[in-house]
Amino acid sequence: MTGSRVVALGHYQPAKVLTNEDLAAMVDTNDEWIRSRVGIRTRHVAGPEEPVDELAYQAAGKALANAGLTPDDIDLVLVATSTAIDRSPNMAARVAAKLGMGGGPAVMDINVVCSGFTHALATADHAIRAGSATRALVIGADKMTEITDYTDRATCVLTGDGAGAAVVEACAEPGIGPVLWGSVPEMGHAVRIEGTPPVFAQEGQSVYRWTTSQLPPLARKVCEKAGITPEELAGVVLHQANLRIIEPLAARIGAVNAVVARDVVDSGNTSAASIPMALSKLVERREIPAGAPVLLFGFGGNLSYAGQVIHCP
Repeated sequence: MTGSRVVALGHYQPAKVLTNEDLAAMVDTNDEWIRSRVGIRTRHVAGPEEPVDELAYQAAGKALANAGLTPDDIDLVLVATSTAIDRSPNMAARVAAKLGMGGGPAVMDINVVCSGFTHALATADHAIRAGSATRALVIGADKMTEITDYTDRATCVLTGDGAGAAVVEACAEPGIGPVLWGSVPEMGHAVRIEGTPPVFAQEGQSVYRWTTSQLPPLARKVCEKAGITPEELAGVVLHQANLRIIEPLAARIGAVNAVVARDVVDSGNTSAASIPMALSKLVERREIPAGAPVLLFGFGGNLSYAGQVIHCP
């Protein structure tokens, strides 16, 4: 085998919905202020009975079902998350146990915050290309509301909970393009989850300036590495951070013919879950044809980024 491809997706969100009106009763804000600044209307909130591994498990089960596979068909489980409070067992091991995987898969968590899923997808692709795995379950899951300060109106309007999962398998013709990844370590302070208990904080203006100015040429380079032009993209799925970041970034990439994911409007910022969840919804609604090229590009915490072009499952 010379490559790998995404064969199926799945996503999960908690039933409870937090509206802008709900937030206005908790902190000094209102619907107009939130929509004008971040474009979000609602977000989903997980309860105490829904820890991160439960969110990941639900999305993983749907991805496996959509692929027509059993848990024992998987030999690598990767969970991208930055909200796993417990250190061990890691979330990947817990998901494998919940799924009843009897084949002893490799289990790893990957913490690159908002770009975690695209890092994990690249890692799965590399493992399959190297012959270390044949079929992987790649999950992005975060419970951001658990680390949200609901007295800080700048950040509490952003966050939501959820999970998205992809089944990746070996194939003769690569369906996942080369990854472009990197970071700006000296600006790691711009997005933080720190303290005991941990709390999410960010320097919003710094993040906005960095994403809108520095990321468009990087995203175009991802396309170049995949051997296509931005105009050939059928879909663009960026980290769902803020609609006011997504829209100008998508425009500056030059993907004029692409469907642009805007799941942030209804889901908020779900960190590592945002890309697989948004992509899963687009595929479920059949908004992107099977086999068409889609740009995935994650960015955020650590001012890290990772992107690749995939063939839509």
